[in-house]
Amino acid sequence: MACERTGGVRHRTMLTAGLVAVLTLTGCTPQDGPDDVAPTSTPSSTTSAPLPSPTPPPEPVRRPVRIAVAGDIHFEGVLADRLRGPATALAPAAAALRAADVAVVNLETSVGTGGQPEAGKRFTFSAGPAAFDALAAAGVDVASMANNHALDFGRARLPSTLRAARRAADATPALAVVGIGRTARQAYRPALVDVRGTVVATLAASVADQDPTADPTGRWAATDERAGVATALDPTRLLATVRRTDRRADVVVAYLHWGVQGERCPSADQRNLATRLVRAGADVVVGSHAHVVQGDGRLGQGYVAYGLGNFAWYSPGTTATARTGVLTLAVRPPSTRSRRARVLRSSWWPAQIGVDGLPSRVRGEDLDAFAAERRSLRSCAGLGG
Repeated sequence: MACERTGGVRHRTMLTAGLVAVLTLTGCTPQDGPDDVAPTSTPSSTTSAPLPSPTPPPEPVRRPVRIAVAGDIHFEGVLADRLRGPATALAPAAAALRAADVAVVNLETSVGTGGQPEAGKRFTFSAGPAAFDALAAAGVDVASMANNHALDFGRARLPSTLRAARRAADATPALAVVGIGRTARQAYRPALVDVRGTVVATLAASVADQDPTADPTGRWAATDERAGVATALDPTRLLATVRRTDRRADVVVAYLHWGVQGERCPSADQRNLATRLVRAGADVVVGSHAHVVQGDGRLGQGYVAYGLGNFAWYSPGTTATARTGVLTLAVRPPSTRSRRARVLRSSWWPAQIGVDGLPSRVRGEDLDAFAAERRSLRSCAGLGG
């Protein structure tokens, strides 16, 4: 088994949760060099000079990993017909997603067949299994379903959702679905992607529960005996999972469904949880649910993007909800000099949602406005550059 896969342009391989442990135990990691053995030599009989100490092999330099993150996607309204052609359903944004080594989004809809719309819920979203095909075709590697729409058609649909997710994971290109499962253990399980020997782990959880009727996160929580979504209303399990994952992966990404809808600055709860996640070992913390872009920047040893906004949405809505994009982070893997991964650079593919529900790149004055707004949002989020 090779540790570094170079068969494709993106140089990354999906791993099972157990494979990282196997790689570690067998020493199959990119840091490994030749055995640290002193060279064989015979000292001259005419000299009493001590032998030089063996020089340890230099640590191989690992290139930064490019991680792209984007916000909420569903296939409602004008977007529904696009699933007839999954290969091009998200075509305008595909180049920005494919350019990264790992791309992560939030899939804001129930997926599969069967079930009934959740009683009393104002908005219920539904898509067939082709939604997974559309994401994979657009270059998405990991999709979070830890949100307040994943069970819009009830638990009766969940078996078909999980079957479709398994098929997506086995397909080419592969798509890993996180934040949902038959049990809590499965729902919290991270997706692992090997990028040239650097293992990137992504896990997800929902904190959206402002209105139990509109956001039934608590009722939908996965438990040890019940299927559902990963939640962080009580973040104890999420934080423990981040700590465990940090010991096994090089880069840890946490995707949260959180915040107050329509608010441009993160809430105190968001800021508190982000701080705890970074301290627990998350290198990148991103989120959605507010339906508007919130600030991104450095928080301690991590990088946080509180709100990624809508991405593929049935209506552009207001100027604020139409603003979107793909945030790409260049992340340096850990090394003997630095035990934690670090974001070296961040850049946006700035876009705006059109009447067709799809994001398209902005230029000119709109681009300048996007940059100015990003600086303002970073300030109100209390994040560094």
